[in-house]
Amino acid sequence: MISIIHKECQGLPYLELIEEDKKDQSLPLIVFYHGWTGRKENNLTQGYEIAKKGFRVVMPDALFHGERADGPAENHQLQFWQIIEKSIEEFPKFVKLYADQGLIDGDNVAVGGLSMGGITVCALFTVYPWIKNAVCLEGTPNPVAFAKILVDNLPGIEDVPQEYIHEQLAGLNQIDMSLNREKIAGRPLHFWHGTADDMVPYSLTKKFFDEIQGKDFAKNVTMTTTPGAGHKVSFETTVEMADKFAEYFAK
Repeated sequence: MISIIHKECQGLPYLELIEEDKKDQSLPLIVFYHGWTGRKENNLTQGYEIAKKGFRVVMPDALFHGERADGPAENHQLQFWQIIEKSIEEFPKFVKLYADQGLIDGDNVAVGGLSMGGITVCALFTVYPWIKNAVCLEGTPNPVAFAKILVDNLPGIEDVPQEYIHEQLAGLNQIDMSLNREKIAGRPLHFWHGTADDMVPYSLTKKFFDEIQGKDFAKNVTMTTTPGAGHKVSFETTVEMADKFAEYFAK
């Protein structure tokens, strides 16, 4: 039986998914991030499938989302990258919370996420070398290139001061996996993307994946492509993700 428990970490709301009989055990910790305009509850299927594999799953609400909403998330389009950067800043707080309680199996910490959450995953994997493995669903490891696409297509962008745009995008080089490829450092990382994704371009992820083939730092990077799939994660892809985490932690 999987328990779904609402908790807070330093005022940050999140859900913990865990097999009932393993609540007090030290287990690998997997933090899973939701997508743009979503909330932690939207990804209970993903959390459930991961927890079934014997892991402790933490699912936070991102800034301006879920219980942290400040009006519709759409009102914060220009703060999209600030939301991701805030998740990067907050991530160690969740890890420390469980580490202090002795509830993490060694240093086994991983991350997963979809859409905006998948972008967050790639950024976290780039910033924190101690994350063991990761699964990115319909996100992108190319935030600088993706940011340019988003900015160019925002309604009314011509009325936004260039200084403000520059301020919002200033830190992207440091979290861009495509610009810091060696930081993968041989760690297991899996991508899934559909070719008909109209939200986060498939081409960016595929180009990155193709370019790192044969590199030693990318020896454990894999990718699944679903022809014709749009911006929606299927149950089959969710199961594949959970299987990937089980495979990674079995080694």
